[in-house]
Amino acid sequence: MARVLVLGLLAAAVAALAQAPGPGGPPNWRFVGAETGRPGAVVKGAPFSADVTTETTMVLQDGNRIHQTSKLRLYRDSEGRTRREQSLNNLGSLASNTNLPPVVFINDPVAGVNYALSPASKTATKSTGGGGRGPAGNRDGRMRGGPPGSAPQRSVKTEPLGSKTLEGVTAEGTRTTIAIPAGQEGNEQPMQTVIESWYSSDLQTVVLSKRSDPRTGETVTRYTNISRTEPAHSLFELPADYTVDQTEGRGARTGAK
Repeated sequence: MARVLVLGLLAAAVAALAQAPGPGGPPNWRFVGAETGRPGAVVKGAPFSADVTTETTMVLQDGNRIHQTSKLRLYRDSEGRTRREQSLNNLGSLASNTNLPPVVFINDPVAGVNYALSPASKTATKSTGGGGRGPAGNRDGRMRGGPPGSAPQRSVKTEPLGSKTLEGVTAEGTRTTIAIPAGQEGNEQPMQTVIESWYSSDLQTVVLSKRSDPRTGETVTRYTNISRTEPAHSLFELPADYTVDQTEGRGARTGAK
C-alpha cells in the first residue's frame, strides 16, 4: 500500500512539474523552492548546483503563527538538464499526515523525458514530451499562483533596488508592489502584495525572492551554497538498477525497464 501511495504521489508530482497553474490553481502543489517564477526556456551554458530553502509564515487573527519550511537540492548542467532532490512531505495537503521518503525529479529537455525517482524502492515514474522548462523563474520573481500584475483593476509599481552579491553571485534586485482595490476579491479594505526579487544574470535565475501577501503571509525563497561547477552527468540519468513502474506520455508503455 505504501508503495502504491508513493508511486501515485510521484505521478502527481511529475504532472505538477509539467504544468504551471495560474491564479486560482492548486495552492498546495508548491514547488516554490525549485521554481521562484514561471516556466521558461531551457537555460544552457549556465551550470550550477545549490540548496534551495523556502519559508512561509502566516500570522492568524488570533496571533497564532503558522511557519513552514521546505528544502531541496537543485542541479543544472550546461545542456539545461535539471535535478531536484526533495521530500514529498513538502507538497502540502497532497502528502499531509504521511511520512514519505525523499524523492528525486529529473528533467531532461535534451531527451524529452522527465523522471520521478524513489530511491527507497529504486523505482521511477517516467513522463515523456514534457521538456522545455528551466529550473527557476522569470526575472520579476513572481510566485506561481500570485496575483496577475496585468489585471486592469490593479495598479502595479516596480522599482529597481540596485545590485549586490549573494552567495558569490551578483544579483540585481527589483521590488514590485501590486495594489488591489477594495471589493475586487471581496476585501473591505484595499490590499497590496509586495514582491522583492534578486536575479542573477550569470545563472539566469532568481536567487532570492521575498513575497508579502495579506492573503497568504510572507514567503522567502533563497539559494545557498551555490557552486558553478558542472554537475556530474550521471545525476541526470536513470540509474541502471531502477525499475520504471509507471510511464506517462504519448506512445509510452507501463512496466518498462
